[in-house]
Amino acid sequence: MTSIPEPDPIEPIFDDDWGETLMASGVEFADNPEPRCPCVLLLDTSKSMTGSPIQALNDGLLAFHDDLVKDPLARRRVEAAVVTFGGAPRVIQNFVTVDDFPTPILMAGGATPMGGGIHQALDLLEARKAQYQAHGVAYYRPWVFLITDGAPRGEPTEVFRQAVRRLRTAEKEKKVVFFAVGVDKADMGLLKKVSVRPPLHLRGLRFVDLFVWLSRSTQKIAHSRVGDQVPLPPVDWGTM
Repeated sequence: MTSIPEPDPIEPIFDDDWGETLMASGVEFADNPEPRCPCVLLLDTSKSMTGSPIQALNDGLLAFHDDLVKDPLARRRVEAAVVTFGGAPRVIQNFVTVDDFPTPILMAGGATPMGGGIHQALDLLEARKAQYQAHGVAYYRPWVFLITDGAPRGEPTEVFRQAVRRLRTAEKEKKVVFFAVGVDKADMGLLKKVSVRPPLHLRGLRFVDLFVWLSRSTQKIAHSRVGDQVPLPPVDWGTM
């Protein structure tokens, strides 16, 4: 089994950089004041994912929901959002706890604007963190989980380069934890340049196993104490 290098100690934090605040009504935080574990699922839905890959990805999203909802604490703390990049980056689902996560059915098509997708994911996180801060809600360091079967296409090269620089700066400043997973003929060499952690290559189309692992990982974080080092479950669905 493969062991993923653990992030630095993960704890509820407040960022000093507020960014552009997107105000929420505050009702959701009044009803549920628990610290939040935000996770963006950054998913490649380009044309090359047509057929079995996109179906397996949809099955994985369903498994993520069904596994996470079994944990009473995680279902109040873990928030998931979905950003896709297939033709154009799109926010398919904004941040919600698992009870409100509708398990979107994804369709494949278009090119692979990966850089635009990374920017969209980071923008979404900044907006959500501003909401937490505005309402006094603590949060664990956010995760961005990228899954792709290709390389950037359909966008200017500089967009991708800027996205990688922005992402690495966010990692260095401990504002995000980024993981990359390559599917089928994904450019693993390129993913190594994107992620500070070694990217993983998915074994076949084992999306269900991947998303159950992701669910169990976020559950462990949701149950951690401030300053705890959180060991992640071993990986048997991918290779480095």
